[in-house]
Amino acid sequence: MTKPDHLRELWRMQDALNKRIGVNTENMTDEEKAKWLLNYSRAMTQEIAELVDSVPWKWWAKYQKFDEQNARVEVVDLFHFLISMAQVLGMSADDVFAAYLKKNEVNFKRQDSGYHTKDEHDSKHI
Repeated sequence: MTKPDHLRELWRMQDALNKRIGVNTENMTDEEKAKWLLNYSRAMTQEIAELVDSVPWKWWAKYQKFDEQNARVEVVDLFHFLISMAQVLGMSADDVFAAYLKKNEVNFKRQDSGYHTKDEHDSKHI
């Protein structure tokens, strides 16, 4: 028995959820893409705020506790919106994986070189 491709399965599940909610990312116009990228970006901003609230960030408040379980849930929520954004852009799980590999290589090269100056062109091939 073979294991499922987890990344592709996440893409399939997110597509099904988005369609159930009423968002079909296929054949979107540029205007619709811009709208949904903004919607998902805003949603991610909220999820990041909720993640921050899982961590005792108020150094002056002694009542706060680290809520690791909630932090994990917020990270998963972020994945929902990230995958949706990729789908809006027409990116498959394979596309994201390939782009990640290329960008990871760029990031390592930046670290190897000391990353002293910004090069806007080092990621154009991704």
